[in-house]
Amino acid sequence: MKKFFLLGHPVSHSLSPRIHGMFAEQCHMQIDYRTYDIEPGGFIDYVGRLRLEENPAGANVTLPFKRDAADYCTEITERARSAGAVNTMTFSGNHVYGDNTDGAGFVNDLTGRCGVSLLGKRVLVIGAGGAARGVLAAICSQGCARITVSNRTIGAAIALADEMGVHYAAFTDLTTGYDIVINATSAGLSNASPAVPGTIFKDCEIACDLFYAKTPTPFMRFASESGCRRVEDGLGMLIEQAAESFHIWLGARPDTKPVYAALRG
Repeated sequence: MKKFFLLGHPVSHSLSPRIHGMFAEQCHMQIDYRTYDIEPGGFIDYVGRLRLEENPAGANVTLPFKRDAADYCTEITERARSAGAVNTMTFSGNHVYGDNTDGAGFVNDLTGRCGVSLLGKRVLVIGAGGAARGVLAAICSQGCARITVSNRTIGAAIALADEMGVHYAAFTDLTTGYDIVINATSAGLSNASPAVPGTIFKDCEIACDLFYAKTPTPFMRFASESGCRRVEDGLGMLIEQAAESFHIWLGARPDTKPVYAALRG
């Protein structure tokens, strides 16, 4: 039975073991998927020991180790290089192949389950960290009319925008004119919403929070109250990026619809 791990801190709350378990059952496969909570600073040594002791076939990586994972890999894909982060590792002898499925997961959920095209859309991405990088690496190839990055610390937004070839704006300069607004900040972990003006949601088609919860997040509530026509959290993206990882490891493409229905229910 092939072993796969989720590495991060914290990970006890993660739905990933349940998601991959449902994928495996659906595809008539048996896998062993476990979570390992790693203290910050100890990623590389911990993964080395796990590989020697457990011989895993692959691992998902979540906060705060996605950049550490990119450094650990012997080879990474172009989309992982663009994102500057790895969330999916595949082990083969002494080689470690790294990929980033976050951006693909977001795009697949938005265009598939949500039925929203990015072609010709004006997109605002709030945040300039790893989550923002992963999403930008994917949506930049989707034919958007304009992509803008905004962040509480404007310097980080400028640096990311310059690297990705998109526009930037300070929170105080944001007004109207966005079809899709994406919250890629970690504000949801503190039960908060980024300090953006409500005017960005005027005539907005959809607002997506990459954070997921059982009830609407503060960002989702703020977007709805400010006039956004539709709001979504990050559960769909989580499932879709997991499906992409599953396909990389095992060559099977699971159906994400029943998994989303079961978890949302």
